[in-house]
Amino acid sequence: MMMGIQVDASAASPDTTGAVKNEYTYEEAVFISGKPVVFTGNSKNVKITEKESKGKITETFNMKLTSKSGDTLSRTFSYESDVVDYTTIGQKTANGVVKKYSEKIVIGGITYTLADFQFSQGTVTDNRAASDYFSGNIISRKTYTTSGKKNQPTQTISIDTDSRHVGYENFWGATETQITESVISNSDGTTGHVKNRLSTSKSRVLNYEDNPAGLSSFDGGYAVVSEKDVISEYTYNLASGTAGTLSLDSEYMPTIERLIIPKFRDISNHYAKDGIEKLYSLGIYEDASNFFSPNTPMKRSDFTIAIGKAVDLRVMEEKKSKKASSTSIFKDVKRTMKDYAYIESAVKKGIIRGVTPDYFKPDNPITRAQAAAIFVRALGLENKAPEPGYVTKFTDDAQIPNYSRDGIYIVNELGLMTGDPVTGRFNPNQSLTRAQASVVLERFLNYLENDLKQNHRDDVLFFD
Repeated sequence: MMMGIQVDASAASPDTTGAVKNEYTYEEAVFISGKPVVFTGNSKNVKITEKESKGKITETFNMKLTSKSGDTLSRTFSYESDVVDYTTIGQKTANGVVKKYSEKIVIGGITYTLADFQFSQGTVTDNRAASDYFSGNIISRKTYTTSGKKNQPTQTISIDTDSRHVGYENFWGATETQITESVISNSDGTTGHVKNRLSTSKSRVLNYEDNPAGLSSFDGGYAVVSEKDVISEYTYNLASGTAGTLSLDSEYMPTIERLIIPKFRDISNHYAKDGIEKLYSLGIYEDASNFFSPNTPMKRSDFTIAIGKAVDLRVMEEKKSKKASSTSIFKDVKRTMKDYAYIESAVKKGIIRGVTPDYFKPDNPITRAQAAAIFVRALGLENKAPEPGYVTKFTDDAQIPNYSRDGIYIVNELGLMTGDPVTGRFNPNQSLTRAQASVVLERFLNYLENDLKQNHRDDVLFFD
């Protein structure tokens, strides 16, 4: 798969240079000469390819870069990772080494030639229904020899690197943040230190666009704007005595997608109007009627389908075969019902369960306890609750079902669902109306869009 110089934030790259890039430009800083030198390139002279075959991923970097003062850098690296899929627990590991390497840097008439490259990388990915999370480490040692200037003996310079990265990817965005520390060791025994903080983030933001024409059939509508940016900061203290901070950044060209226009007639003054219209515009709701009925109970089937669409749940595609199952996973849910695949997939991924092993009760109202459990299972955050036996802060703690105790604790911590500010009750067995469900679904989307990005970028960069 040819990717030009665009690399997704979803899969950690073995590159530890702190480079920033977009669709056309590439930029990185090099410190081997005892001072920072910024090299640049573009899609004509920077190629990054990725191939996956038989459980192996091969990534190849080919680039020819130049600095403003005419210095040059040429590099060809090839990395190979063994990918192991632990399907039963929803995880993957990728452990890799460098297979081929060649690098030559010319700065101020001195040539630095890569003589040896030792490299090891390991990444683990936890695939959850609403978001995939990953974390990994890279350690490497590059050894260079110098040549070029008369009467100057050949020197050997080694760069030892220790890097760690963390990230997530979901339908609404992805962020990878990488912290890399390097020690540059010279032949004369002196050393320099460089720390790089790099973060790549992409997001899909929902914006409301007013219609400037007053006599139009609609006042405005929503648009999804997809954005991606890269930020990098080097902090260095080199053997030459040079010290300081250098920042690079880059942005990709945004894309925009207009969405359908909701025309419900019974929510014009409703507190949940914005949330309802967003969810409808995104296709999470598909009501054909002009009436949303915000104060009626939200059905279990409708809430499950909405969650599935909100996270772009990979539905189980049935193979066309004479042996294909015609039996529903529940006795009270027909396979022929619209969006049945979302319910089946949500059950198989552990997001929701039947009221009993055989019955789903699709028309029953979704309760607050059930909704809390669904949110947390979809995010894969069940383990964030305290050790069993804890008591929540709600005055009706004794009424919280055991299956949803962890879910209720966590959704409250995340701000997705809260208790009654007057009574202090969570009301776990109370039904959610369609309006109330829309409000918490909108918060869930905001969490996927914004909170995860802040946690994986700002919290890592500024509190490392």
